[in-house]
Amino acid sequence: MSTATEHRSVTSTGARKLIKKCFAKKRPIFLWGPPGIGKSELVEDIASESGGLLLDLRLGLMDPTDVRGMPYYSKESGKMEWAPPVDLPTEELASQYPVVVLFLDEMNVAAPSVQAAAYQLILNRRIGQYKLPDNVVVVAAGNRESDKGVTYRMPTPLANRFVHVEMRVDYTNWLDWATENGIHKDVIGYVSFAKQDLYDFDAKAASRAFATPRSWTFVSELIEDNDLDEQSLTDLIAGTVGEGLAVKFMAHRKVASQMPNPTDILAGKVKTLEINEISAMYSLVIAMCYELREAIDSDSVDDKQFHKMADLFFRFMMDNFETELVVMGARVALNNYQLPVQPTKLKNFDEFHERYGKYILAANES
Repeated sequence: MSTATEHRSVTSTGARKLIKKCFAKKRPIFLWGPPGIGKSELVEDIASESGGLLLDLRLGLMDPTDVRGMPYYSKESGKMEWAPPVDLPTEELASQYPVVVLFLDEMNVAAPSVQAAAYQLILNRRIGQYKLPDNVVVVAAGNRESDKGVTYRMPTPLANRFVHVEMRVDYTNWLDWATENGIHKDVIGYVSFAKQDLYDFDAKAASRAFATPRSWTFVSELIEDNDLDEQSLTDLIAGTVGEGLAVKFMAHRKVASQMPNPTDILAGKVKTLEINEISAMYSLVIAMCYELREAIDSDSVDDKQFHKMADLFFRFMMDNFETELVVMGARVALNNYQLPVQPTKLKNFDEFHERYGKYILAANES
């Protein structure tokens, strides 16, 4: 389906704001976008942070009766009535949550008969004898026709019932999500160095594997245990993000493994960096941020020890990294993780703020 949003798109942060606004007005919203950019994950996250219940209906796998229900003869009324589908929320279930998010995923993959069944539910918030509880909000998602997936044209009256939003991949948004969700330091390091490789989907290409935020998450999971030989791991990663990126990523990972242990840096045992490979430096920055957050989350250090570690963190970055890397490390530690750093307890903070404060401020405003 060609939509009016194909030349106007938003990041996941922008989409989050729009989804929440539509939820507040109980206006159905449709998220468009290429595969693997995190549409489903975004909806799940919003439902979770609101304390709500997410009901994920994969319409592409459903029949019309899965949405409308089944007809049966009622002896009591002497009429044909409808048994509501089990996947839709009852009043009793909905009353247990502040909000119920009805997520109609892969909606434009569904056959026209299934879309027609969903039409009444979206249009009138009811279908047959079933009525959506008042605290149910509706969001749908699908890939664009230009993505060359299996899609059916959405009926115009149905399309007109949605607010249509097209999502795009954005590195900064992905970095915030990745560091918050513990994506492997080598994945974040490589993608931060080669930002163009975060997403390389080409609908015209014949490759089965391609890079998306979702497939980089798979790579993170595959390398976490470090229990495979290099050839086997390369084969798996090639099957996840493509052969070209797999070779480059494994080369990055080999150099990154030679970087100093972040624990030693934050203990003051290592003060200089002998390896000047930029991509590996990105991995080291993330590794230090992870180390600081783990120290706070596990209560393994007291306040004095933590501020000593934080002071060494800033000192090491200032002495060994270019501005972009320093700003990235500070942004993740201070903004994303909101680590309890008190500037008055850091002897290096004044120098750090004087040298990099304006860059961090600009990064936060962008």
